Amino acid sequence: DIVEAQNRYAEELASAGLVIVLSTMLHGIGVGNMLPAWTPVICVDINPAVVTKLADRGSSQTIGLVTDVGLFLHQLARRLPAESS
Repeated sequence: DIVEAQNRYAEELASAGLVIVLSTMLHGIGVGNMLPAWTPVICVDINPAVVTKLADRGSSQTIGLVTDVGLFLHQLARRLPAESS
């Protein structure tokens, strides 16, 4: 049910302070269109067209990275501080 899916997305996104879109064009663009313009979005995709489409949604809060998602996640994990136990 598409209406139910949109409602669930809206519930999950209501309190989002940052959205990271990783290599999922249709979901990423759909989510980007549901977000307020002030919500920061980071889009990572190997396809520059995907990054451009999401960046063109009218938000100055969008950062686009054209790179391999696996490489991005590897580099991100290396730079995040280790969680203390």
